Amino acid sequence: MTKAISPRPRKVRVLATLGPASNSPDMIATLFEAGADAFRINMSHGDQQSKIAVIQAIRAMEKEFGRPTTILADLQGPKLRVGKFAAGKVELKTGTTFLLDRDTTPGDATRVELPHREIFEGIETGARLLLDDGKLVLRVTGHGPTQIETVVVVGGMLSNNKGLNVPDVVLPMAALTDKDRSDLDFAVDQGVDWIALSFVQRPEDLWEARKLIGGKAALLAKIEKPAAIDRLEEIVEACDGVMVARGDLGVEMPPQAVPPLQKRIVEVARRMGRPVVVATQMLESMITSPSPTRAEVSDVATAIYDGADAIMLSAESAAGDWPVESVAMMNAIGVSVEGDPEHGDRMHFTVMKPDPTTADALAEAAKNIAATVDAVAIICFTTSGSTPRRIARERPGVPLLVLTPSLETARRLGLLWGTHAVHTRDVESFEDMVGKSKRMALRHNMAKAGDRVIVMAGVPFRTPGSTNVLHVVRIVGDELKGRK
Repeated sequence: MTKAISPRPRKVRVLATLGPASNSPDMIATLFEAGADAFRINMSHGDQQSKIAVIQAIRAMEKEFGRPTTILADLQGPKLRVGKFAAGKVELKTGTTFLLDRDTTPGDATRVELPHREIFEGIETGARLLLDDGKLVLRVTGHGPTQIETVVVVGGMLSNNKGLNVPDVVLPMAALTDKDRSDLDFAVDQGVDWIALSFVQRPEDLWEARKLIGGKAALLAKIEKPAAIDRLEEIVEACDGVMVARGDLGVEMPPQAVPPLQKRIVEVARRMGRPVVVATQMLESMITSPSPTRAEVSDVATAIYDGADAIMLSAESAAGDWPVESVAMMNAIGVSVEGDPEHGDRMHFTVMKPDPTTADALAEAAKNIAATVDAVAIICFTTSGSTPRRIARERPGVPLLVLTPSLETARRLGLLWGTHAVHTRDVESFEDMVGKSKRMALRHNMAKAGDRVIVMAGVPFRTPGSTNVLHVVRIVGDELKGRK
């Protein structure tokens, strides 16, 4: 790394999606300077070859700024669509019957092909079928191996290959398509840090992805299906992080159901110690406007008050007219909300009960001791990243400086609340640990002479999962004269 930089002036992370408006090297660097902590690459758009240059640009920027930077590859997942119509589009009138079948003949106002056998296998009478992002609603009145009979509940115009959602049943369909498997292999080979999995309905959906990743990246489950809510805790347990994917979730469920679900998902993820990202339409109007609506600002602020680890920009930064301004606005909202004296109390509505382990007990103690002795930071030595996840779970009132000899671990921590990760050599002894803590706190502008910091590590050193030391350290003025 070329230089030390200061941590962000906020603890919530900003995840920016890259796309046509933002995937040049200069723009990526500009977004980072505006406040982006991590970058999302949407595998639904473009080919794999085009992604290589984007990943390389992020890594070059990482070296330039001297800060490990997180890359998340978001897999497309299954896309359910109806077939084509002879006239290109038809009008479905409310109250009429409509048939979906396996016949490849172009459809009309009475029927259309549905090229997904899994839907025929899993559908149930009474289930809803949502077409074109929920604009049209069908109700299943009967079904067989090759056809599904429905009545049109909400009609409208329907054109070729429009999307279809099946919110009321768990479909016998894998979360990974052939395209996803290819994209996953590509992303892992390119060294991305997180893989986001779409269409998660049950914890079993994560198993194949976990096996294919082989420990080379962290796995994030997108919560966008009603079925996932029914087994939420099992899914959170089976992954490394979750995303509240409010777009599809809002299509398959009533819009008014999404806010309480968002709070529930954030609460469960925090309680179980998994980073949680709140996504979709956070600053939607900034796709075309240089400033957001007040309602959008309030929406982002709510996610921060709830204690989300990260807030995400989609089209705002990927394809909008104001990508830099969108990131800067996310940054400004985060700074403003966290500057509220009531922020800490509001965020701690979720009660965190530590597991009966030494590491969890020390993580809780670190938060409390930091408040009692007015420490300015918690410094954590880690190899795997498990200790900073435990500390961040407690949402301490001070930032977390993570020192790790693993560049991969440092990069993955970019979605973790309050964390400033530094890739550095490991320590050899207790004295080395204390000295390095002081130097790094000063070098990264997280402390000054006279300040106290809390240090956590595991002895023996270089042993993952051995966190058993908590030490209060006072900084003195000449610490930077020591070794690097």
